Amino acid sequence: MWLQVAMFVTCLALGTQGQDRATLLRTNNRDGRCQYTFTVDSPLEASCPAPAGGPKLSALESRLALLEAQVSRLVAGQAGAGAASAGLQEAYSQAMREKVQLQRDKDRLDRLTQDLQRRLEELRQENERLQARPCPPHLPPTAPLRDSNQRPSSGPNVPSHLGSRSQGQSERTSVRDSAWPLGSPGFQELKAEVTELPASQLSQESGESSTGCGELVSVGEPVSHRKADNIAGKYGVWMQDPEPVAPYGSTMIWRIDTVGTDVRQLFGYEDMDQLARGFPTKVLLLPEPMESTGAALYRGSLYYQRRRSRTMMRYDLATESVAARRDLTHAGFHGQYPYSWGGYTDIDFAVDEQGLWVIYSSSKAKGAIVVSQLDPNNLEVKRSWETNIRKGAVANAFMICGRLYTVASYSSPSTTINHSYDTATGKSKAIAVPFQNRYRYNSMVDYNPAHRKLYAWDNFHMVTYSVRLAN
Repeated sequence: MWLQVAMFVTCLALGTQGQDRATLLRTNNRDGRCQYTFTVDSPLEASCPAPAGGPKLSALESRLALLEAQVSRLVAGQAGAGAASAGLQEAYSQAMREKVQLQRDKDRLDRLTQDLQRRLEELRQENERLQARPCPPHLPPTAPLRDSNQRPSSGPNVPSHLGSRSQGQSERTSVRDSAWPLGSPGFQELKAEVTELPASQLSQESGESSTGCGELVSVGEPVSHRKADNIAGKYGVWMQDPEPVAPYGSTMIWRIDTVGTDVRQLFGYEDMDQLARGFPTKVLLLPEPMESTGAALYRGSLYYQRRRSRTMMRYDLATESVAARRDLTHAGFHGQYPYSWGGYTDIDFAVDEQGLWVIYSSSKAKGAIVVSQLDPNNLEVKRSWETNIRKGAVANAFMICGRLYTVASYSSPSTTINHSYDTATGKSKAIAVPFQNRYRYNSMVDYNPAHRKLYAWDNFHMVTYSVRLAN
């Protein structure tokens, strides 16, 4: 038996000579007998070299395949995360843009709300004023009025308080008649010192003046309301707000003496009577000193030029603080382009029926007058016009109905308003409207659209002029 097995193994070994490997397995079969199993490569497979590594290489390849699949999944996940991140960034940017737009809309609505509140307050004040206005008294059938040459006939258009003076009356009489309906169609308060009233002035104070906007036709004689009592008042600016804002009313008068290097005091008077007495009810101290006589009052704010700069200031009277400031680009200042009388009047604010203006010159304009319309809230320049009028060749300037007017002389007793420039057409022309400098040193001329008067400061004297416009 063992001999047969040995021979079989020998034959098997000889038969598989040249093959790579033979495998001998010994196991027990189901009957408990020993069973030998030989496994050899086929001749075809034996002729090819086996791959290096065998099963280990296959296992390694499988692991590499698994790793490649995992890397692919990670790469795909990162790409998806990048796309998601880009989407979130775009959504965030869109949300921020919408937030900015909503803030702008909110600011615009706030401005509209403030404007509506201001108009409501104006209507309330107007209603209170009309309710408090007394009815005109019944005038006597004869209301004598004496001037140098004539006595007008009696009638309801002639106020009784302007009757002729008796010999026992004083030479100067203080006049106040809050119910006088002459001049503008709205309520008008008149306070003047009257000796004899020329018929020409009476015609100007009567209903002949136009209530609309037109060209300037004539300027009345100056009426003095107060004289400054010290050297600081030789030059100055005084004004009334054409569109007053609470807590100050339409009769409030403001005054600034501008002689000095640190001009900050703003004096307030309840009305013309108190101005004449010289006792202010309010004294405000400006946080920044002002320069020149070019200040203006509009909608509860004082607009002025900061000293030694081209900075425009808006000072809120109610809060007693600076509400806005802005540089007037390229504008001359501190004596570069003043009016002919001097006084560092490079930047001059003005108010008329169309809003807030500033009159100045710049290096680009080379001394010619430039007129700019301003936003009264933030002092932004809305539009500008460059004229052909030399700023240093005129004594002063003011605005009426969108037109610029200039005064020829500040010292001549009888001078003229010699130029006008219409911002609507962009054209200027020479005119000759008579104008008086009664006290021979006029350092300020401004227009008040509510009272249809010119306010001026003539050598210590605060005076007004009535104006008449063409229909």
